[in-house]
Amino acid sequence: MGLREHCEHSGNWLFKKRSYIPLVLLPMIFCSMLASHDYPLFFAKTWLWKGFAFAVSFLGLGWRAYVIGQVPKGTSGRNTHGQVAETLNTRGLYSIVRHPLYLGNFLMILGVVLWTGLWWLVVLYSLLFWLYYERIMFAEEEFLRRKFGESFETWASATPAFFPALSKYCPAELYFSMKNVLQREYSGLFAMVVSFVSLEVFDAFVISKTYILPMPWIILLAFTIVSVLVLRMIRKKTSLLHVEGR
Repeated sequence: MGLREHCEHSGNWLFKKRSYIPLVLLPMIFCSMLASHDYPLFFAKTWLWKGFAFAVSFLGLGWRAYVIGQVPKGTSGRNTHGQVAETLNTRGLYSIVRHPLYLGNFLMILGVVLWTGLWWLVVLYSLLFWLYYERIMFAEEEFLRRKFGESFETWASATPAFFPALSKYCPAELYFSMKNVLQREYSGLFAMVVSFVSLEVFDAFVISKTYILPMPWIILLAFTIVSVLVLRMIRKKTSLLHVEGR
């Protein structure tokens, strides 16, 4: 197997496993908090810092929502079985960056890592994220290159892979659909909130030993769980979130 084929093969394998990344990162973060002699840093305990970290993650979720709200059916999905693309997305956020959803993923997890206040963990996470997703992006682009040929080459040559070129923005052809977002992104919201609450619980019961979980986190977790259950039920049992053509 040539190097190019090996990279694509490994990228496709990582693509199928990408939903499990948070399950690996949280234990790594817990161990880092226990092992670090400089934890907790004074600012990491403040609500201002925690609010900033949560805002970074929420920015990533909002970025993903903006992408999902405008994409056509058969693209930009959460599928884990293999590459799917009925059309080539080149408008909306895809006009300024080739992998906008992965940029959103990076920001969502970055906020969780920032919560710790460990600068070296932020650097380590950024390196690991790039090593992991670089193979996935390579595999996706090989798939798109074979399927769309010159159209893909033209778009790829003018559009950055990961760091957006805001000046190149071209409005999406489809209108923004909140229904599309609600039916496809509630799992991301759930994972994000559970990650933050897990860190708060670990800090309160293992690191600080205060044995007190702040009420705002309890309320946020309860609200998220109820919202996700309701949205999941609506999606499975009704057609209220169905969007024609998506």
